[in-house]
Amino acid sequence: MTTFALIGAGPGLGLATAHRFGRAGHSVALIARNADRLCHLGGKLHGDGIQARGYTADVLDAASLTLALKTAAAELGPIEVLQYSPVPQADFMKPVLDTTATGLDAPLAFSVKAPVACVNAVLPGMRALGRGTLLFVNGSSAVRPNPAVAGTSIAFAAESAYAAMLHDALAPENIHTAQLIIPGAIRPDAEHSSPAVLAERLYAMHTERDGFRHYAESLPE
Repeated sequence: MTTFALIGAGPGLGLATAHRFGRAGHSVALIARNADRLCHLGGKLHGDGIQARGYTADVLDAASLTLALKTAAAELGPIEVLQYSPVPQADFMKPVLDTTATGLDAPLAFSVKAPVACVNAVLPGMRALGRGTLLFVNGSSAVRPNPAVAGTSIAFAAESAYAAMLHDALAPENIHTAQLIIPGAIRPDAEHSSPAVLAERLYAMHTERDGFRHYAESLPE
């Protein structure tokens, strides 16, 4: 059994995606800061017959992410799929004219250093398997800069560039990299952006391996 590792495990999209990959036969590694939340989410997955375990780590602490992923692989099985989809902190979203150099430290750690640490942690296992998938989930500011949320606009653009380079560099090794852009809010009643619909979309991106960038719905004009 191989493992689906979820960075930024939460009760919405994260839980829905964990269910989808778990139903497909993967064990699930839930990674987030809040141990109580991880215990709750793991219990929900166990109740549906899915093998899951929580690992505490902070996306602003690359070393903790590396440790969590390596421990998960040792305990649950090699990581075949990594999904990087933590929710940005509110203080990342300052207007561009209020953004300082030091104010970008945390957003860049969140969107660049953390993904790089995660990828470096899982790549050896994927190479040993001979396959793998790296999934990145971002808001619309990753592709359309928004001066009202400069921190995420800058950091998400850098994350997008990194992921696009991975897509090209790792394709010859049968390791697929894909990005899902979600322009609006994730809501249970949304036609294209409900947790369940997005989870199916992410699973299809893993199985169909069709291109790099995907959109949950069209960007508003």
